[in-house]
Amino acid sequence: MLRRGRTKTPPQGGLVALTAVTGALLAVFIGIVFLMLVWALQDARGSLGVARADRPALDQAGAVQKVVLDMEGGQLGYVITGQDEFLKPWRAARAEFPVQAQRLVDVSSTTGQRRLAQQIRQSGQSFIDDYSVPLVDAVRRGDPSASSTARTREGRQRVEELRSRLRDYLGGERVGIDQQEHALEDRMDRLAIGASAGVAGAVVLIVGYGAYVTRMIVWPVRRMAGTATRLAAGDLSARVPPSGRREIGQLETAFNTMAASLEKSHRRLRLLYDAGTAVGNTLDVRRTADELVRVAVPRFADHVTVDLAAAVLAGAEPEDADGSVLRRVARGGIRDDPPLDPVGAPAAPGRAAPGTGAALHSDLSAAPATWATDTRCADRLLAYGMGSLITAPLSAQGVPMGVIAFWRTRNSPPFEEDDLSDAEELAAKTAAAIDNARRYTRERETALTLQHSLLPHGLPERPTVEVAYRYLPTGTRAGVGGDWLDVIPLSGTRVALVVGDVVGHGIQASATMGRLRTAVRTLADVDLPPEELLTHLDDLVLHLDDGAMEPAGEVGSTCLYAVYDPISRRCSLASAGHPLPFVITPQGAVEKAPGQAGPPLGLGGLPFETTELDLAQGTTLALFSNGLVHSRNLDLSQGLDRLRRALAAPGASLEATCDHVVATLRTGEPADDVTLLLARTHTLPSDRVATWEVPADPEHVARARALTTGQLGAWQLDDLSFTTELVVSELVTNAIRYGGSPIQLRLIRDTTMLICEVSDGSSTAPHLRRARVFDEGGRGLLLVAQLTQRWGTRQTSAGKTIWCEQALPAAGAAQPA
Repeated sequence: MLRRGRTKTPPQGGLVALTAVTGALLAVFIGIVFLMLVWALQDARGSLGVARADRPALDQAGAVQKVVLDMEGGQLGYVITGQDEFLKPWRAARAEFPVQAQRLVDVSSTTGQRRLAQQIRQSGQSFIDDYSVPLVDAVRRGDPSASSTARTREGRQRVEELRSRLRDYLGGERVGIDQQEHALEDRMDRLAIGASAGVAGAVVLIVGYGAYVTRMIVWPVRRMAGTATRLAAGDLSARVPPSGRREIGQLETAFNTMAASLEKSHRRLRLLYDAGTAVGNTLDVRRTADELVRVAVPRFADHVTVDLAAAVLAGAEPEDADGSVLRRVARGGIRDDPPLDPVGAPAAPGRAAPGTGAALHSDLSAAPATWATDTRCADRLLAYGMGSLITAPLSAQGVPMGVIAFWRTRNSPPFEEDDLSDAEELAAKTAAAIDNARRYTRERETALTLQHSLLPHGLPERPTVEVAYRYLPTGTRAGVGGDWLDVIPLSGTRVALVVGDVVGHGIQASATMGRLRTAVRTLADVDLPPEELLTHLDDLVLHLDDGAMEPAGEVGSTCLYAVYDPISRRCSLASAGHPLPFVITPQGAVEKAPGQAGPPLGLGGLPFETTELDLAQGTTLALFSNGLVHSRNLDLSQGLDRLRRALAAPGASLEATCDHVVATLRTGEPADDVTLLLARTHTLPSDRVATWEVPADPEHVARARALTTGQLGAWQLDDLSFTTELVVSELVTNAIRYGGSPIQLRLIRDTTMLICEVSDGSSTAPHLRRARVFDEGGRGLLLVAQLTQRWGTRQTSAGKTIWCEQALPAAGAAQPA
């Protein structure tokens, strides 16, 4: 059982003296044993020297025996096979034998062994000179006696004689080595007996000292090691029970002090780490302030308030002035009833001025005037139980943005000087996060304002197309994207439907979107076919950065352009990398529009294809962007299937269908801009369109005027007869004079407009010019432009069409003569 007590100062002669005495005794025993070992080793060194001297002789005898074996094997292989390759080892062994035999003589340890070695050398050399060399020469000459039994027997006898002498040599060497080893073993036995006595005494001393050390040192150290393991595992409340004995008691006290300091440092680092990971994740100023309050309460303070300048809340640059008006944006604490200003209230101006540095008030009751604006405020806070306060400014790049106040009640330990660094660190992290949120808010508001100013504020109402749309900007940190949609009225009651998506996010993407939308509207006014319009738009994207001082980065976009003609009920569409629309039939079936999406804008040089669709009365086109059907958690094919099912659900109106589709596919904040455009087509009744073929003869101009007057009478538009008759006369005359067959005249009565179109087979577009005083021509188009609201020309597959529009008279309105 561990005994607890006060830590005492170790007395004189503690562990140091005991260790010194024990070490001296141990050194004496070890010295005696060492001297005995030295004496024995000196005695055994001579025997070991002799034994070591015999070892080389054994090794050399083995080397000579190997040379004899190689020589015999090469000689025998050559005699049997007659192949020269067996002579290589024979020649090597023959040349090496004299050297190895002489070395054996040199390393022999005794006179008898040296004499035997000389006999081995002589016998081996005799074998080489008298038998082996003549035998090889006889085989080379082809002498049949070389392989005779007699010669073979003679060689075997000579080799056996040589090997016998080698065995005698080896046996003599081994006998000498065995004698030396036996003598060495006897001396080592005597040495072991003497050393055992010294070692036994040392062991007794070591065991006694070890038992003492185990009890006085090992067990306390083991307890400290277990405590250290608990500390490393995260149990920072672990402590060592103090034993109070000698130096170990001091070590235990120091260890517990270190553990307490480690626990405090860990709490501080954990607080700062959690603040770094939890504060600033939303890029919202108010939510960032709330995140700080949740981190600091109750781990650092009992109550926390955050006050910010009004300019910071609006995303503007903070004012570099101490008199900035602050407003409470966050408040929290261990209780819900502190006498602190609520969220949204103006902060007290005199209590904590931003930019003055962190301030510590360890005892609020000592000097209320230093931290309170008035005595009543101080009395309320002191009566509530507030005991200490730290105020830290929030500043970004030296510009003050607000103030954080950390409060502790009297039930908690008061703030100390060490807590100032924690408060300043929390304030610095929060200030950086709030400044990022402020900048993001400003940039997002700027991008949204720019995008909203560039997007249509309301789509035009057309009797031939009923539209509804939804646009949702992204809620991610990437910023607002470059999606856009548009409905553009064209000549002849036609309507263009446009949906596009610019690559990227932010102000740059919004600005690029505005330029592309303007370009699409400009090209649409020229009445270009969809594939030609996308070709011109692709060339524009390629040259968006031309002339810029700095490149704007990669510019790319997708676009879908569709033109619907309510008279022919045909829809022409082309896509530049944009998803093709869904077609919803009047019966409710949802089908993907046929065709293939072309390359995205910005690649250049690749063709676009136009797809022609015949749409029944009441057909709905669903144009959308990728943000509606694709995200990190939604595959594109899955998103298209979900969109198909959502469009198939019956809706009371197009607006209701838009709401249903967006609610079904976008359950949270969109990761990209979401664009949806629904257009329900209607057909212009046949009784509102009149078409005539006009022969290319000036005599038929009068007939065209008569047909026009008669049709206007049938439509009860007699008030427009004079103007329309004049316009038709000028346009038909120009078509006959400058155009080519076939010539067609068409009148279209819209709900608000009367449209007159004259088509001919020439692709030459007319130009408006001013006629001089004495010119006989050149006033036709100028007259048409003056008499109508607007006019224009468009190219067709068979030539061109010149059109003009007049506003229908209001009911009961008198027309000027």
